[in-house]
Amino acid sequence: MKITYTGRQVELAPAQLKKLEARFAKVGKLLSGKRECEAHVVLSLERHLHHAEATIRYFNHQLVGLGSSSDLFEAIYGAAEKLEKQAVKARTKWRDNKRAPRPAPRDEAPAPVKVGKKKAEPEPDRLIYHVENHKKRKPMTLEEAMLEMGGRDYLVYRDAKTERMVMLVRRRDGHFDLVEA
Repeated sequence: MKITYTGRQVELAPAQLKKLEARFAKVGKLLSGKRECEAHVVLSLERHLHHAEATIRYFNHQLVGLGSSSDLFEAIYGAAEKLEKQAVKARTKWRDNKRAPRPAPRDEAPAPVKVGKKKAEPEPDRLIYHVENHKKRKPMTLEEAMLEMGGRDYLVYRDAKTERMVMLVRRRDGHFDLVEA
C-alpha cells in the first residue's frame, strides 16, 4: 500500500513511519492483495489535540477514517480502525452483489456426480444426477413434455392438469414410461 503523509505542524520520524505503514498494510490486505491502493493521511495539531484523517479510494468509493486524541499514534490508530471497518463493509457488499452464482441453462443435462464405494470392492463408480425441481417452471402437457425432451432419456416436469410432478422416461425400445408422483 502506498501511503502519502501530509503534516500540519507535525513531523514523523522514520521509525514512526514504519509503524504506521505496518498498520495501514493490514487495511491494504483487507481491500485487495492484487491491486495497489493509495492512502492519504493528513496529520494536524490544534492546541493539545492531534487529528488524523486517512483517505483511501477503493474502486469508486472513498473510505475516510477520522481520529483525534491527545496522543498522535492513538489518533492515527483510531483513524486506521475506522478504515478497517469501512473496508470490511465495502468488501462484503462488493462480494455479495457481484459474486452471485449464475443459473445453469435449461437445455443442458445436469452434471453427473461420481460417488465411489470402498476401495476393497471393485464395483464401477455410479453416477448421480442432481435434478433441480425447486425452480418454478410452467406446467406442461404430455405432448409439450415429449417435444421438450428432445434427445434426453428422461424429463421431470409439472403436469398442467393435476399440478403434480411427473417423470417421462424413454425406454430402450423407443417407447415412453410415464411415472406420476
